[in-house]
This record gives sequence, structure tokens and C-alpha cells, in this order.
Amino acid sequence: MPPSEPYEVSLHNVAAGYPRRPVLRQLTAAIPRSATTAVVGPNGSGKSTLLSVLAGVRPLTSGTIDRSRASRPCFVVQRSAVSDALPLTVRETVTMGRWAHRGAWRRLTARDRAVVHDSLDRLGILDLAERQLGELSGGQRQRALVAQGLAQEADLFLLDEPTTGLDLAARESISTVLGAAAAQGVTVVQATHDLEAARQSDHCLLLQGGRLVDEGKPGDVLTDSALRRIRDH
Repeated sequence: MPPSEPYEVSLHNVAAGYPRRPVLRQLTAAIPRSATTAVVGPNGSGKSTLLSVLAGVRPLTSGTIDRSRASRPCFVVQRSAVSDALPLTVRETVTMGRWAHRGAWRRLTARDRAVVHDSLDRLGILDLAERQLGELSGGQRQRALVAQGLAQEADLFLLDEPTTGLDLAARESISTVLGAAAAQGVTVVQATHDLEAARQSDHCLLLQGGRLVDEGKPGDVLTDSALRRIRDH
């Protein structure tokens, strides 16, 4: 059953995808507000499409979405989606998160600079601020992208596989920051294959074939039998 209010987003019979290739199929679910939600499922289950729908970058083919707040969501892409050739420092990358508030060309205020500094500090990458993004390790780059997301100060924080393939220190750093953001009122939704990270979330959506298999507390949803059925399907 969907969680009781307060919720951040509720989806009702949502379908979405690509021309002649549907991905999400009649999906009904609710995202609890000021909490962490993990979206789990095998490749092709619709996790990334669901994030795109929540971010407003993928239109629905049917169904409806209700949002409790009108602010623009923040969508943190996978680190592999960012080119090594971009001539950006880590600080410049994180500063781009303020564009949602200031625009790309307006001068930063003292508060903007403070938010960027705090975002770098929370992810433990202040010492990398003047390094080129393309010079970083995978874990460092992912932390820079999460810091960019934090700098947006959005109410809804969406992340696509933020900890996959990272070392333990990077995974723990990102997971700690996401938990702290939720405690401060941010709604965090991450698509993940990392079952350990998913089990640390407040809420979980389990997808298969673009449909919702189950949702609720991770301990109730991510059972051995449910995961075995998903894996063997």
C-alpha cells in the first residue's frame, strides 16, 4: 500500500516511455515527503524512466502525477553521463547548481558562494575544488555531482545510481549526505542496484517490467523471496 500523507509525489496509473516502446505501465505509487526512497529493480525495469518522469523531463503517455510542492526537482545523473572533456573545475561544477536560482550569467551573491562551499564541504571535496572534473576518480566525480545537486537546494532530490561502482568510502559519504538532507526536509529518491543502500532507505519501490511489484518499508519489500522472483523472472 502507498504510504499515508504527507507525500511529496503521488503517481496514478502512470505510463511513459518511448515511441513504440512503453516502459512504465499503469504504475501507481507514492513518494513520502522528507524521507529517502529507493527505487529497485533489474535492468529494464523502468527505474531511470521513473526518475525522468518525476523530474519532468519525460512526458506521460497516460496517468497523472500530483506534487505537494511546486519547486523544480533536482536530477543528479550518473557520473558516466558527464564528459571528461568538459573544462570545468569541481567548484565551477558545483556552482552550476546555483543557476536554478541565479541564472547562468548573473553574479553570485555571498549566499550563493556559501551554499557552494557548504555543498563541497558536506561531500568532503573542498580540497578538490580547483581540480578539473575530468581528472577525478569515479567516486570523487560522483560526489561532485551530488554536491552540485545539493547546491540547488531543491525540495525533491532525484539520483540515478549514485553509489554504484564506488568504493566504500564514497558510498558511505554519499549515503550519509542523502540521509542528512532528508532529515532537513528534502525528499530523496534514488534508483539503485545497491541493496545495502536501498535497505537503509525509509521507503522502497520494487519494479519489474515497468510495473510496481511492491512498495513500503525496505525490510518488508526487499525480502529474499521477492528478490528471487524478480531475478528468476
